[in-house]
Formats: sequence, C-alpha cells, structure tokens
Amino acid sequence: MFGTIHVPYTRVWSSIPQKVKRAFESSDRIIFELDLLDPETESSLFQCQLLPKGLRVVDVLPNNTYLRIKEHLEYVRQHIADWMSPNQRVKGIHAEYLYNALTSNWERKRPFWILLMINSLTEEDIKMRDIHVLDKYLALEAQRLKKSTGAVERVQDQCHPLNQLNSTLVLFALNQALTQHELIRSRLSRSTFNTENLIQQYMCGDFSLKMFDTRLASPVISGQTNREESVTSVSESSLEEEMDKYFQKELILKRNLEMGRRIVHLLQENPNTSFFFAFGAGHFLGNNSIVEYLHHQDIDVVRVSRPKKKKQGSSTTSTTPASRLSRVRPVFMPNL
Repeated sequence: MFGTIHVPYTRVWSSIPQKVKRAFESSDRIIFELDLLDPETESSLFQCQLLPKGLRVVDVLPNNTYLRIKEHLEYVRQHIADWMSPNQRVKGIHAEYLYNALTSNWERKRPFWILLMINSLTEEDIKMRDIHVLDKYLALEAQRLKKSTGAVERVQDQCHPLNQLNSTLVLFALNQALTQHELIRSRLSRSTFNTENLIQQYMCGDFSLKMFDTRLASPVISGQTNREESVTSVSESSLEEEMDKYFQKELILKRNLEMGRRIVHLLQENPNTSFFFAFGAGHFLGNNSIVEYLHHQDIDVVRVSRPKKKKQGSSTTSTTPASRLSRVRPVFMPNL
C-alpha cells in the first residue's frame, strides 16, 4: 500500500525509496482509486462537474459572485503566458490554448468545481501542467510493464459528495477563495501554503489529515490586513467547521470504509495474487483510516520504514512472528 500525492511525479519520484519501486514492479496487480487510463473515467469526471442541462452558473450564483469569477479568470488569461515554464514553450504549448483547456466550459460547471478550478489557476500550478501527476504516472508505468490494473472506486464515489455539498457552504467557500485571490492579486497578501509546501511536508512525513480538509479548497494567506479583515466572524467559523466535518465524513471516512471493503474482497478472492494499492496518502492517516479498517478485518498491516544505519551490536531481526508474516500487508509511505 502506497500513499500518493496529486503533484507532478518528477517532484517526488527520485526520492521515493527503491523498496517501493521494487514492490511496484514485482506486484501482480496494481490497484488505484479510479481507473485513470479508461476514457470513460475522464468523460464521467467531466460530466459530473456540469450543472443540470439548461442551467448555467450565472443562473445559480449571485450576480456579484459571477462577475468576480469572470474578473479573476480574465486576470489569469492576461498573465498565463508569463507564468508558463520554458519547457512548456519548447513543447509548443500556447498560452491561449492552455488557458482555454483549463477553463473549458466553466460557465456550465457547478460552483464547487469552479472553486477547485480557480484554485488550480496559479502561477506555480500552471508551470507544472505538462507533467503527469504521480497517480497518472504510476498508471502509465503499470501499462508499460503490462501489469493488470484495477480500481476500488467509481467516479460517482468521489463526485457525488462534492455535488451534494450544501449550496450555502459552496457559496461561502467560493466567496472566501475569491477574496483571498483578490488580495493576492492586489499584493496585499501572499499565499503561505502552496504546492511546494505540500510536497515538502509529504516527503518529510509531517503532514496530517488537516491537509486534506476543506482548507485545501482555498489558499491560506498572510499579509497586510486590518483587524476587521483578520478576525473571522462567529458565523464564518461555524461554516468552516461545518464544511470540515462534512468533508471528513463524506470524502474521507465513508470512502475509507468502502475502499477497505473492496480491498478485503480483492485479497480474499485472490489469495495467491500480490497487489500494489496506490491511493491518496490521506486515506492511510488518522482514525478510521483504511489501515485501521484492515486491522479490524484481521489483516495485519506493518508500516515499512527506510533502512536505518545499524548500530554496533544491534539486531535487525523482525519482531513479527514468522507464523504471521504471510498475513502482513506493508504500507509504504515515501519518506518513512
């Protein structure tokens, strides 16, 4: 079991221990959250983001919020050429093409998906748009090695919770994000938590489930704000807490339970098959994680660490009884 992160694979692949790569290459089947190479997956992901037929985002959002979105997207369109990397230019990627691809059909999208789109349109993320994220890279490698692949989720398992989020909470989060982006644009604030921070914490192993809650839906900022702007109201705090609870329950806990069930089913139905499970690292963290679920199903899970220098006179003998080794499922975290 390997905890992944949704960033360009080139940022982390060279630091992932060889034991993980060997496990990947020697496993009979590679299992992901979704079947990333199935064209139907991409089509379904696109369709789930759209509003019901006949509706546009201007019909479901307050006019002021809609105009703020348009203003921010125009800002991105004007700056995207400056944000692109030299490598993207060498590949012949044009700024207008990239902008249109990233904002395609945005006026037909549900507000929460517009929020996610806006938060991905930063200079840092634009520079990395031509590189496969880690999950997709692993899927392509599995295909190259002619591995049998599979998935434990369907698109609706991930999409439905997002689309069912209370409209009041969605509007709150969208307006909060727009405000923060506007402050960054005006140079009154700066982003203090970005993809680089995420990568560093992933590689150092000091991240937690807090990195997977609704704070990821909007950038954390700091800078020149007055007292009134910096103090979060009681109502805002309440909405933030409600969102956090919803996402922890719907996007983490419920999915962990169903993913765990499907893992157990695969193991029981294929006792002589070795599996490499590659899921988002958040599913292996905290209480009610996939790891905890497997423990409850009497499947031993051992965290595999990096080799440590052997101290003189010390022993590296495993403390796991030999009779139990055949039932041990290692969890690989890239830094540990």
